[in-house]
Amino acid sequence: MTSDPASDLTILTIETPTLGNRGYLVHDGEVAFVVDAPRDFDRVTALLDEHNVRLTHVAESHLHNDFLTGGYALAQATGAQYLVNGEDDVSFSRTPVADGDVIEVGGRMRLTALATPGHTFTHLSYALTDLAHDEPTGKQLAVFTGGSLLFGATGRPDLLGAEHTQDLVHHQHASAHKLADLLPDDAEVLPTHGFGSFCSATQSDATSSTIGREKTANPVLTQDEQTYVDELLAGLGPYPAYYAHMAPANAAGPSAPDLSPPAKADADELRRRIEAGEWVVDLRNRTAFAAGHAPGSLNFGLDGGFVTYLGWLIPWGTPVTLLGETPDDVAEAQRELVRIGIDRPAAHATGKPENWSDRELSSFPTATFADLAQVRHHREVVILDVRRADEYEGARIAGAVNVPIHELPQRLADVPAGEVWVHCAGGYRASVAASFLSAAGRNLVAVDDSFDNAEQAGLHLVGPDAGSDAGSPT
Repeated sequence: MTSDPASDLTILTIETPTLGNRGYLVHDGEVAFVVDAPRDFDRVTALLDEHNVRLTHVAESHLHNDFLTGGYALAQATGAQYLVNGEDDVSFSRTPVADGDVIEVGGRMRLTALATPGHTFTHLSYALTDLAHDEPTGKQLAVFTGGSLLFGATGRPDLLGAEHTQDLVHHQHASAHKLADLLPDDAEVLPTHGFGSFCSATQSDATSSTIGREKTANPVLTQDEQTYVDELLAGLGPYPAYYAHMAPANAAGPSAPDLSPPAKADADELRRRIEAGEWVVDLRNRTAFAAGHAPGSLNFGLDGGFVTYLGWLIPWGTPVTLLGETPDDVAEAQRELVRIGIDRPAAHATGKPENWSDRELSSFPTATFADLAQVRHHREVVILDVRRADEYEGARIAGAVNVPIHELPQRLADVPAGEVWVHCAGGYRASVAASFLSAAGRNLVAVDDSFDNAEQAGLHLVGPDAGSDAGSPT
């Protein structure tokens, strides 16, 4: 929750850390508006009840590429006006807004729509003015910047296709400068992306910012246009495959999610689903999965980038069954999945892996980079690096084979024959990869260790970043 010392308006942040996004609810004690509502909008209605305020407006900064909005269904459920750019091609009724439009929320709050193309062509930011202060013009408190001006970064301009990237990146530069010119230095910057989302061109550790701070710290405002363009485009990496499905679904107006428990499955049904090519997903942590799991099940632990990597790797439309130790684990996974449009799991089971299989459990060993260094003295092994290509190019173990995790399901045949030691930067992606290798019957060891330890363990690293901090959290 944030507030301006000159104003008692309440700004509530709705965090979705697993997707790296934020939405916002703002109220004056009586009425409220929401910007970029999450799909599971029961979190919003709970806040409305908690603060005893009435929702009058729901605003979208853009047709999101990385998650399904709850805005349409929230507006339908509450009777609030749904503010969407009038130029967006959508299949539902909305209150169309355009650059310069002013929306009065109650008698005190004013939103001004500002065209800020760059992340998309029709992107809008919304400047918030408190009319109760500094009459007659009011005080501009904040700007909801969506995927435009982020903390120390901007939204990436390449999600609409390579043919639009050059135009969008230049638009992004102009939009950031527009915001910096129009708003006071003490106006709070409230972005939707930039907290781990792949929608952000780069990442920042900042948790809050202002226009004035961004003027001194954000490359889009400190660099000349061409330098900004060149450096941003050079740093763009891959993004999750499920993004391709998000904007069309958002343009159709996503319905309210169904979070009721899916049907229960016994061991026989789970086996049939696996044999049919469906995904049976074990939600436990990687240590538990390695020790014993239903043969053919896949490990996307809730303790890491569960929804990002499952959404990235799964062939879209494949039925998903969830295996969790508790009903709460399954419910948490369901909530994560509806945020990217995987709405109804085919089935679920809870308990222990012994309950999930009518066969002997599968397992594989885990190890450290020091263990790998020792093994290489005694025998040849395949080192499979499942980090992104840019991570691999920067610093890698000499002789390691790179198959990025998001390519592995389609490239299992590219993994050389032999005993496979699979690693990433921190262990999570390696466990996902190990589950695919285990399902394919490969002899493997999962390295559960930080890549920062590889060189000091005695493994020879090559690449321009060898000897530096080459790891990352996952």
